[in-house]
Amino acid sequence: MKRWHVLYLGLLALCSCGNHEDKIKPTRKAISESVYSSVTVQPDSLYEAFAIVNGILEQNLVEEGDSVQKGTPLLQVVNTHPKIVSENARLRLDLARDNLYGNSPVLQGIADEIRSAELKYLNDSIAYFRQEKLWSQNIGSKVEYDRMKLNYELSLNSLMALEDTYIRTERDLNNQWQQAQNNYKTSMVQSDDYTVTSKINGKVYALYKNEGEIVTPQQPLALIGSANSFLLELLVDEVDIVKIELGQKVLVVLDAYQGQVFEAKVHKIYPRKFERNQTFLIEALFKDPPNVLYPGLAGEANIVLAHKTEALIIPKSFVLNGNEVRTSNGTKVITIGLQSMDSVEVLSGIDQNTWIYKPKLP
Repeated sequence: MKRWHVLYLGLLALCSCGNHEDKIKPTRKAISESVYSSVTVQPDSLYEAFAIVNGILEQNLVEEGDSVQKGTPLLQVVNTHPKIVSENARLRLDLARDNLYGNSPVLQGIADEIRSAELKYLNDSIAYFRQEKLWSQNIGSKVEYDRMKLNYELSLNSLMALEDTYIRTERDLNNQWQQAQNNYKTSMVQSDDYTVTSKINGKVYALYKNEGEIVTPQQPLALIGSANSFLLELLVDEVDIVKIELGQKVLVVLDAYQGQVFEAKVHKIYPRKFERNQTFLIEALFKDPPNVLYPGLAGEANIVLAHKTEALIIPKSFVLNGNEVRTSNGTKVITIGLQSMDSVEVLSGIDQNTWIYKPKLP
């Protein structure tokens, strides 16, 4: 008898549990709708430094972690060809300068010829004008007069030709001097191309090559970025990207700072989709960054789309078919507002005094 009594009580308890249903009333509290994203910390102005010439890495002039200024030499690439070209250009420059401004045998020879021609012209002109005066007085012969006149004209033409030659030669030498200067400057620029310098003020985060390795313009040699200014790179799913706007608040949790929440804001939205993972890249800036940051620190973020301090809230688990709830008076259609990870805002359909029931599992 006692045994049957125990069995009856157990069946009664089981039936009672089966008839019990979870029910709640909507509550008023704050709710935020947000988009989840993974986060990676990166220095601002991060870029890879390349050489623009082929060669061999002769020396890394900095070490990883060094602070650098704009123009600081980072690496030295060696190649004997540009040095030879530069030296030849310098020799041609010296020769062109000497030809133009120094004791140039070219201009000096022409100048000597001009002086001789001037003396001959002077003598021929004196003899001609003397003979012309005599001939006007019918003294002397016509043959002698014509010969002196011819000598005078030939001397004049020769002098003028030499003066023109001097001017043309001086102009040509000046052009050669200018060309030699340009060629030398070009060779020096090419020589400078073998020294890779920093384009920004920042820090050396990585050096990719060791001394003695071959360098090509297609391979990065160093990673340079801001030393104190960092940003957040967020990868947002394509179904959420249309909800993101510049200036939206971002709540960030970094693995290195567990338990701390940092605030940031959306700074830039890149329009190109990464086909491999179907995401878009977004940049956010810290409002108050942590004291110590390193490139590559990872974490999670929620981009806040909207926030209400007092809203009528129910758990998502009580919603049927996207917009229905079970009540004491049957199924009701509700209008949903903001949605968080586990709650939704009810705009209409039920009120704070409505009992709603959790959907039964199939």
